[in-house]
Amino acid sequence: MIDRVKFKDIEVSRLGLGTMRLPCKTPLKREANPMIDYKKGQELVDLAYQNGVNYFDTAYIYHASKSEAFIGSALKKYPRDTYYLADKMPMWVCFKESDLEKIFNKQLKRCGVDYFDFYLLHSLDKGNWEKAKKFGAIDFVEQKRKEGKVKYFGFSFHGTLDCLEEIVAAHDWDFAQIQMNYLDWKNYKSKEQYEILEKAGIPVIIMEPLRGGKLANPPKAVQEIFKKAEPDKSVASWGMGYNASFDNVLTILSGMNAPEQMLDNIDTLTDFVPFDEQKMNICYNAAAIINKNDIIPCTGCDYCADCPKGIKISTIFATYNKFKNGDASMDEVRSQYASIDGKASECINCGKCKTHCPQQIDIPGWMNGGIKNFFA
Repeated sequence: MIDRVKFKDIEVSRLGLGTMRLPCKTPLKREANPMIDYKKGQELVDLAYQNGVNYFDTAYIYHASKSEAFIGSALKKYPRDTYYLADKMPMWVCFKESDLEKIFNKQLKRCGVDYFDFYLLHSLDKGNWEKAKKFGAIDFVEQKRKEGKVKYFGFSFHGTLDCLEEIVAAHDWDFAQIQMNYLDWKNYKSKEQYEILEKAGIPVIIMEPLRGGKLANPPKAVQEIFKKAEPDKSVASWGMGYNASFDNVLTILSGMNAPEQMLDNIDTLTDFVPFDEQKMNICYNAAAIINKNDIIPCTGCDYCADCPKGIKISTIFATYNKFKNGDASMDEVRSQYASIDGKASECINCGKCKTHCPQQIDIPGWMNGGIKNFFA
């Protein structure tokens, strides 16, 4: 049975199931595939539940707004008081104060529940935080807590350190969710974010522990380092173990979409022993090797998927990164790029994608510069 962490008056599994990358039936033209394979998805939820995973995370926009209905359906067979359901308020789709109520009620209906155990203000950065203040989002969620529709209140974050400091000081938060892994510890300033939250006494939920799967299949040189240190352990286990070694971590969200991924994570986080200094340094050495490659820091979250020209942004970035990581030859990636509908050359530089990117990637810049030139 997977390890659990004490949080207030409950215990939360060290591993949480994220529902942004569920199994899908068929590939579609847009990146954020809404065609969830309910049968395979249900099997994943059952496998998680049966192994002690009790934290399930969804959001209003995941899988083109289909994720909430799926997880609600998948969990319906289990007693409501045996699992914790997390959902989020997407401030960027709120245009007036009344939208908060409208979206919240829709989320409850989609999930088929009367309350959310964990509720977050989603993807806060300067712009979304300003909206949250303008529309009174904190007061709104606290009112929902009084009504018994929210138990624990937090936020997920993708902004600057100054912005995080302001958000932390603005409310007595129950928890916070940040992007954290051994690569982003320095690259994304996860170290500073974690320390701000730890100092404030706010437990951390980790997202992107394997950077959208990238750290489960890193460059070959990195894989060799990990396999040399522990031949019988998966490469992914190093990423999960790294995150689990921090005392202020409540749970680690993983977007598992295959049983073998879940079983590996469960094995890693059962009777887990925190990494010692030597293992932590192996992770940091791996990060240094990855950083030598000119890769684009895309996690494949597909928040950018609603491109007006239908450009397959994350697929293009993944194809480019394959060559930079040494996982494919130039001829192979050029052949793969040729088969993609919606190429970099079609970018009109509208900037919509850049606004939605949690990694703050200059997507139009890459499309009209490095990518276009690379595949020319």
